Amino acid sequence: MTEQTQLLDPVATRAGEGEALWWVGGLAEIKVTGEQTGGLLSIIEITDPPNIEAPLHVHHREDEGFWILEGDATFEVGDTTIEAHAGDFVWGPRGVPHRYSTGDAGCRMLFVMTPGGFEDLVRGMSTPAQSRTLPPPSDEEPDWEHVAAVAKANGCELLQ
Repeated sequence: MTEQTQLLDPVATRAGEGEALWWVGGLAEIKVTGEQTGGLLSIIEITDPPNIEAPLHVHHREDEGFWILEGDATFEVGDTTIEAHAGDFVWGPRGVPHRYSTGDAGCRMLFVMTPGGFEDLVRGMSTPAQSRTLPPPSDEEPDWEHVAAVAKANGCELLQ
């Protein structure tokens, strides 16, 4: 048994609670932060529209789990392709390049990040959500230079 050196307060984030951000065309709701968990983990609920593709990237600090709540997504983790549906869980270890694309109905999933702190990357690339919905559609491409700089500052690297 390990001795816990820092006593943490319990955390409860209810449905419809948590910081809501519009993040690269989707809605990110921060459910628990690294600060709240003593650096152990972060959990972020992500709602993405249909048929989007996250860029190929790699995390140098954290492992990333994806728990599909609604919809479908296809993950490429290293050389492995995984079709995931509601109820499925996918693990992306740190240091392994990965990306995902959503299906025709979009996808709602939890990002489970260990250790915590990934919310800083999300905040750095986002704007406060005006509602807990997807952002209005836009024909503008994200500012990939800014996205890459925020990623790098937070231990991630865009690979495409």
